[in-house]
Amino acid sequence: MAKVTVDGIEVEVPNGATVLQACEAAGKEIPRFCYHERLSIAGNCRMCLVEVERAPKPVASCAYPVADGMKVFTDTPVVRNARRGVMEFLLINHPLDCPICDQGGECDLQDQAMGYGMDHSRYREEKRVVKDKYVGPLIKTIMTRCIQCTRCVRFAAEVAGTPELGGTNRGENMEIGTYVEKALTSELSGNLIDICPVGALTSRPYAFVSRPWELRKTDSIDVQDAVGTAIRVDSRGPEVMRILPRVNEAVNEEWMADRGRFSFDGLKRKRLDRPWVRRDGKLAPATWAEAFAAIAKKLEGLPGDRIGAIAGDLVDAESVLALKDLMAAYGSANLDCRQDGAAIDASRGDWFRFNSGIAGIDEADALLIIGSDVRREAPVLNARIRKRWSLGKLKVGVVGPKTDFTYPVKVLGEGPETLTALLAGQGFAEVLKDAQRPMVILGRGAIARPDGAAVLATAWQIAEAVGALKPDWHGFNMLHHFGGQVGALELGFVPGQGGKALGAMMGGNIDALWLLGADGFDPARIGAETFVIYQGHHGDRAAARADVILPGAAYTEKDATYVNTEGRAQQAFLAIHPPGEAREDWRILRAYSEGVGKTLPYDSLAQLRARLAQAAPCFATLDAIPASGCTDMTAPASNVALGSAPFVAALPSYHLADTIARASEVMAECASIYGGAAPRLAAE
Repeated sequence: MAKVTVDGIEVEVPNGATVLQACEAAGKEIPRFCYHERLSIAGNCRMCLVEVERAPKPVASCAYPVADGMKVFTDTPVVRNARRGVMEFLLINHPLDCPICDQGGECDLQDQAMGYGMDHSRYREEKRVVKDKYVGPLIKTIMTRCIQCTRCVRFAAEVAGTPELGGTNRGENMEIGTYVEKALTSELSGNLIDICPVGALTSRPYAFVSRPWELRKTDSIDVQDAVGTAIRVDSRGPEVMRILPRVNEAVNEEWMADRGRFSFDGLKRKRLDRPWVRRDGKLAPATWAEAFAAIAKKLEGLPGDRIGAIAGDLVDAESVLALKDLMAAYGSANLDCRQDGAAIDASRGDWFRFNSGIAGIDEADALLIIGSDVRREAPVLNARIRKRWSLGKLKVGVVGPKTDFTYPVKVLGEGPETLTALLAGQGFAEVLKDAQRPMVILGRGAIARPDGAAVLATAWQIAEAVGALKPDWHGFNMLHHFGGQVGALELGFVPGQGGKALGAMMGGNIDALWLLGADGFDPARIGAETFVIYQGHHGDRAAARADVILPGAAYTEKDATYVNTEGRAQQAFLAIHPPGEAREDWRILRAYSEGVGKTLPYDSLAQLRARLAQAAPCFATLDAIPASGCTDMTAPASNVALGSAPFVAALPSYHLADTIARASEVMAECASIYGGAAPRLAAE
């Protein structure tokens, strides 16, 4: 540790730390543009100049290492004049378009110009003009505003792993762009907007929409993948204006995937805003009383084994529990939340959780990925793996289709036969055995196939064989796709004693089917005579098949609890109210139960959450994951053999993977540009 004195305050910082970090440890704010704590040091902007004792001139604090006994001065006449000079140079060519700039009100350059700029300019020369670049449908560029801090270049190369941005020419002719004009291919491209300190890179869907001081800001959770990214929903009146990430070091650091960030326009399209009842073969608007009466009439007198329920992938835990309790009141054990047909045994949590924790990736020294395209299934988690690789040359082996993970991988094979070889200790198994913290990531798509149970059991056995299951380290991890999947598994929304799974409920094997936001399977599989209740927020696939539609609330329209892939319970809060007559799903179920004399035992959200904590331990403590370590090595049961079919991508179209994204015009444009087939249904 080095002792450094900053403006008379003595602090201790690690050897190799920068002067800027020492100043922050002393509580001194240092202006900067190019420096970002998660990116490499560039030293471009020189805004962070400070004075160091015995140094001949001010030094760039972001790139200058500390030395024991160093004395630093952050607010002297020399420092102030140096920063003012840098600001004057930065503003020589910067256009004075703050009134029309989307960065206005939250612009680093604007803020620091107030502190270090002058009220006039000494330059009368013509300003430099730079042609705007096309980088895709999500990012709007106004490159004349660019101050060449290269944050975007470093983010694309270091964090996203897609080094498509760079500088061409030199000096005042330098321009940032893609050289050959094309759309950026990263699923994390929206983070470029956040790290740009000026208005050169802004959100194209948000352009000229609103100002930050007009927005109401609400903390929430992104449910459009299973990472559980902490987000902030910015709304104005009844409409979501934009979605931004929040810092959560244990989950997403400060990054966010593009689908969750840019598909918010889908929240106002194709919405269900009133109940509907099918009359004479056609859906017609109805009142809540009429919809409830139609359901009650059909379910009255039906035996429990002729009634079924399926929970969707974006459904909150409160609503799942309410539907489970309602089905129990009807005597039905026909429950399923595995729309994709994944062979998940929910009797033990560590068989379906990401047990190492997302932050545990930082400790892994060898990784085996089975049947998962991590880059598209969980872009933020993939960035964490890349970060670990860049720090310590993490060795990664992949069993599955060949794809670009943004870091070097060794493709071991594409089918289950490779798992048999690994279990026998061949090839990459030796690398895993030699590691101190081996990790196995099993994609949910790898077990959504006829031999899924065998794949799950074999992956667990491989983890045990290579030493990934220890009392102090649990290296077996399942990666889910959406934010509502793990919560339903934690609550045991799977067939009970004698109950039917989703496949067994199809083809007319039951008389009534309650779909709670369930759009992930082909509704044509449902029997023609089966009475279908669809409860959800979008008129997607299953709504057209329904006999009764109950309009629910999207994740931005309710106070709700979600569980991410690692078993971390997190709460989202209401940002806007549901449209029309739509209501929160658990309230709909509670109101219906009272009308049919099967009243659910909770009247408020607090009472329901108390019931949640009793139903599953993970809901008792928010934002926490189960203790690390594996004490029970028992593998999941399997009564099928491994097949020979190769693993395939579970999400062929990243941008159209969920019901909100499929309603989004922005995501439709992305899908047309980047390609990708329509999402694969469970029947296919």
